[in-house]
Formats: sequence, C-alpha cells, structure tokens
Amino acid sequence: MSSIKDKEKQTKPAVSRRGFLGGASVGGGLLATSLAVQEADAQAAGKLSGLGEVAITLNINGKPTNLAVEPRVTLLDALRHKLDLTGAKRVCDRGTCGACTIMVNGKTVYGCSVLAIDAVGKQIATIESLGGPGKLHPVSAAFVKHDAQQCGYCTPGFVMAAKAFLDKNPNPTREQVQKGLSGNICRCGTYVGMREAVLEASRSMRNA
Repeated sequence: MSSIKDKEKQTKPAVSRRGFLGGASVGGGLLATSLAVQEADAQAAGKLSGLGEVAITLNINGKPTNLAVEPRVTLLDALRHKLDLTGAKRVCDRGTCGACTIMVNGKTVYGCSVLAIDAVGKQIATIESLGGPGKLHPVSAAFVKHDAQQCGYCTPGFVMAAKAFLDKNPNPTREQVQKGLSGNICRCGTYVGMREAVLEASRSMRNA
C-alpha cells in the first residue's frame, strides 16, 4: 500500500495546471506593470524612441522642402497636414482607391502607402504641379471639357494617373486607357468621360 502511494507522489506534477496558470497570470501582470512604468518614465524623459519628429527634405514639384515628421507619417499626410498640398485626397487610406495618387520618380504611387521618410531623395510630383485656373494642363482641361468628375474626390488621383500613363503611352487606344487607369476607382462612375478626356488630352499633347 505504501509503495503505491510513493509511486503516486513521484508521478504527480510538482505544479498543477491551475497553479501554473495562476502564477503566470500574476507574473505577467507584474511584468506588464513594470514595463508600463519604464515606458512612462522614458516618455516623461523624452527618451522613447520612434515617437519624435525627424527633420527631412523632400523634393516636391521641383523644389526642396524642409519639414519635420514622425517616422510613421505617410507621404500623403505629410503633404496634406505639413505642407498644405491638399490635392491628393485621403479616401480609403488602404492603397486601393487611388484618390491619393501622386508621382514619385515618374511612377504613380498611392501616397497613403508610402512613408514620408522613404521619399527622401526622390522626385515627388503632385497635382499642384500641373498648373491651376487659367493655365490648366491638357489632362486637367480635358477632364473639365468632358465632365470627367462629379464629387471630385477621385479626380486628382485620376488626373495624375492619366498624366503618368500618357507620359509613357502618348498615343493610346481606348482599351489601353481603360487598362492604364484600372488602379483608380470612381465611386460616381464617370469612367466614360474620363476615358474620353484622356484620349483628347493625348491628341492635345501630341499636337502641342
């Protein structure tokens, strides 16, 4: 009888599952509290890495521009909130709708999907570079002529996408235009007018 009890003592875990979980919970709570205190102390001392702004220079529309941003700030937010270049719109903020389309080194990108610090040393072009009232770029003028906008939120992104597309394909077919602008979405459905606008802009730019 005693030998059976001895075997049970030998095989019984030193710590029960309930005891282990209870200890882990207490230990985890103490660790979390300790880390929170350390973080608060570091933040109060201004030593918490990654939260402070850093000075950068962006080349925007042909001009170097100095600004300070947190490393997590997107290029879109830097343009809109730091430099008051509000042509590019924030709509989906997920890199799917194209409303924030700008050009970086001649290629279209979604401004909401690029960090501002990653754009340092690159050539950035926004819709503000294409002129304004009284001196519209051929693409912008064609968009107005063909009523290729309704609410207007998607329009700057489409204009920039069309400009980049025509730079590489100055004499496109209608099918090529449709494919070339497929990365942008118009919730108002003005696609027909946009395609006509791009085709007319291509003719105007070739004859200029």
